[in-house]
Amino acid sequence: MTLHYVDILIQIIAFLFAISVHESAHAWMALRNGDPTAYMLGRVSLNPIKHIDPVGTIILPALAIITHFPVIGWAKPTPVNTRNFKNVVKGDILTSVAGPVSNMLVAAITVVLLVLIAITSAQGHNIVHNLALGSRTETGSFLMPMGLILYEAMFINVLLAIFNLIPIPPLDGSHVLRHFLPSSALRVYDSLGMIALVAFMLLGGRFLGLLLFPVIGIIQAILLRV
Repeated sequence: MTLHYVDILIQIIAFLFAISVHESAHAWMALRNGDPTAYMLGRVSLNPIKHIDPVGTIILPALAIITHFPVIGWAKPTPVNTRNFKNVVKGDILTSVAGPVSNMLVAAITVVLLVLIAITSAQGHNIVHNLALGSRTETGSFLMPMGLILYEAMFINVLLAIFNLIPIPPLDGSHVLRHFLPSSALRVYDSLGMIALVAFMLLGGRFLGLLLFPVIGIIQAILLRV
């Protein structure tokens, strides 16, 4: 198996792990705020089978890989009954941001591990620097697949977090913004739904890049300085 196909396999594994963390965090935070719906359905789990959505988890990532676009998509929505929340607004906001925050936490952990690889040996240093510069050259070291796994996990978790924080229904960011809109605007906002999301997926790639690459750039700068 060539490194190219290994890279694709790693992206798929990292994506499945990222969405599992994301949806588990939603379910866990909902439970903490009084809604056990997702917990009773077994959604507080890192098992990706619990979270797979045919379109968002299989078809869209496959198309992204075929077209050499960063792997992006979504999982089966975590069921939340806001009527069970002790405080509806607080519960909805915390449950919504828990997913992106969990992905950023995973990304932070991968950066720490990459830094540790870089400072433990000259070979690890070169591998991490090459990954930060966009190189995927095979070195023959066991540190190469390990570094590649961590780097891809970092990238995909940051991408998933930023994508979901965009305030377009039904993404997580919309659950925050909607609580600050007047009722007249809220009806229009909620009605946008999947139409606005599909339009963004087709036309908003450059905007997503403007949000994503400054964050990735900061992480790359950190890795290049160790």
